[in-house]
Amino acid sequence: MNEETIRLLLQKIKQQDLSIEEGVERLKILPFEDLGFAKVDYHRNLRQGFAEVIYCAGKTAEQVVAIAEKLSAQGGGNILATRATPEVYAAVLERIPDAEYHSLARTIMIRRGKQEKIGNILVLSAGTSDLPVAEEAAITAEMMGNHVERVYDTGVAGIHRLLSQTEKLRYARVIIVVAGMEGALASVVGGLVDRPVIAVPTSVGYGASFGGLAALLAMLNSCASGVSVVNIDNGFGAGYQASLINHLGEN
Repeated sequence: MNEETIRLLLQKIKQQDLSIEEGVERLKILPFEDLGFAKVDYHRNLRQGFAEVIYCAGKTAEQVVAIAEKLSAQGGGNILATRATPEVYAAVLERIPDAEYHSLARTIMIRRGKQEKIGNILVLSAGTSDLPVAEEAAITAEMMGNHVERVYDTGVAGIHRLLSQTEKLRYARVIIVVAGMEGALASVVGGLVDRPVIAVPTSVGYGASFGGLAALLAMLNSCASGVSVVNIDNGFGAGYQASLINHLGEN
C-alpha cells in the first residue's frame, strides 16, 4: 500500500466513511491478500513504482475479475492486464465499468489517479505484422506514466522509411524496436542513436524464423552497442523496462 492509499484510508476513517474496525480490517491484508488461487500484492506499487500487472493467459475470467477488483479497491494507481481475450474483458467490464480494452494489444486498462506522462519513449515496429507486440509495449509504457510516440512499418526492406524519422530517433529518451523475420532493425537503430535501445523479437516470419528464435538470436548477437533484448513477443517487458529507464532521475 503506497503513501497515497494510506492517506486516503486515514481520510475515510476521519470522515466516517470507514469505521475504525473497517480500517483495521484493511490493514490486516498488508502487504498482500490471499485469494486462494492468487496472492494479490498490494505493495508492488510501493516497491516498484507500478501496481501488480495481471497476466490473463491461463487464468479464468472469474480469477481475473477478482484480482482486478481487489487492486481497484486499493486505489494504488493505474491497473494493467495483459494477454486478455474479449471474453475476459467483458467479464471485467461488468464489475468495473470504466475498464478499457485494446483489442490489438490484448490489454485491459483501468485508469486511476492523475495521468501524468514524462519523458519520451519511441516505439518502432519493423512491419505491420509486429503491431500487436508493439502496441503492448506502447500501452504498458503509457499506463506507467510515460509519453510514448509510435512509428510503425520502418523495416530494413525499405530503409529510407526509418531514415526519414531521424529527428524522432534523436529526441527519444528510450527506443523500443519490435521486429520479426531476421530482426535486423534493432542493430540498424542501435547504430544510429546514443540512446538505450530495447529490442523485442517477434514470432512473425516464415518457417526458418522458428517462431521468433531467429530474430532473438540476431538481436542477442547485435554488433551495435547499447542494444538490450527481451523475450520473444514480450512487448510488456520492453514497455516496463523502458519506463524504468525513462523515470531515472525524475523522482
